This record gives sequence, structure tokens and C-alpha cells, in this order.
Amino acid sequence: MSMLDRLSTKNLIITAAVASAGILGGAFVFQALGYAPCKMCFWQRWPHAIAVILGGAALATKMRLLRWVGAVTMAVSAGLGIFHSGVERKWWDGPASCSGGGVGNLSVEDLMAQIKAAPLVRCDEIPWRLSDMIPIDALDITMANFNAIGSLALMVMWIVAARRPD
Repeated sequence: MSMLDRLSTKNLIITAAVASAGILGGAFVFQALGYAPCKMCFWQRWPHAIAVILGGAALATKMRLLRWVGAVTMAVSAGLGIFHSGVERKWWDGPASCSGGGVGNLSVEDLMAQIKAAPLVRCDEIPWRLSDMIPIDALDITMANFNAIGSLALMVMWIVAARRPD
């Protein structure tokens, strides 16, 4: 019997909603510590805020559909975290409004316009890594990586809760 099997549906929903609130709170703590979020970081906050609200609504109404919406919301969050992780590691390009772009064919005026419109915090740069605090290469985990992993775990919790009759 797994740990998830031992939790009641109500406790799964509470745990998932509280964990999303914790992830959201952690993001605000990092911001308060001086780690300014990029545009994609803000995108990753929305699903967690929605999951907190869904948790409350699912508990109040006992509607199974809300549990499935919670699972989909965390799947979106995981997808955003995975996409952002890839952008940070230069595996693929991020949105032009958030990442560096090519300047080879730009005129001086276009280059200046691009510089002026550039975001203060770029999505393709890693502001914090766990390996900076614990110098072990295997711990090269970023905030976007943590969000992706945590969101996948929360998605599983929502799915388990949604599959239960009550």
C-alpha cells in the first residue's frame, strides 16, 4: 500500500493545495531575497494559485471534476517548468520577449529598440541553482526544475484524488 493510498481523498486535496501554496510562497520568498522573477517565472505561479482555489472549491463542493481540473492545472505547471528548464539550459529558444535573440541582421536603430525593450530579467539565464549552495554537480537543479518536479508530483496527487469515488 503506497503512501497516497493511505491518504483520504480530502487529505490528498488538502495536501496538494497546501503544497501549491507552499511553492507559491517559496517563489515570493526567493523574490524577497533578491531573485527577481522573469516572465516565465510569473507564468509558473498562476497554476499554483489556481490549484489553491481549486482545492478549496473541491473540498467545499466535493465535485470530482474539480479534482481533474486540478490535475490538468498541475500538468500545465509542469509543462511550463519543463519548458522554462529547457530555455534556461539553452536546449531550445524561449519567447523572444523573455530571452536573448539574434542581432545579426538588425540595423543600429532596430538593435537599440531591442535593447530598450529587453526585459530586466531574462528567462534564459539561471539566477539560482541548488548546486551553488551544496557544491555537488548532481544537484544542478534550478527553481524551474523544482517547479516541474513538484508540479508532476502534485499532478499525481490530484489524479489519485480524482480517480477515487469519495
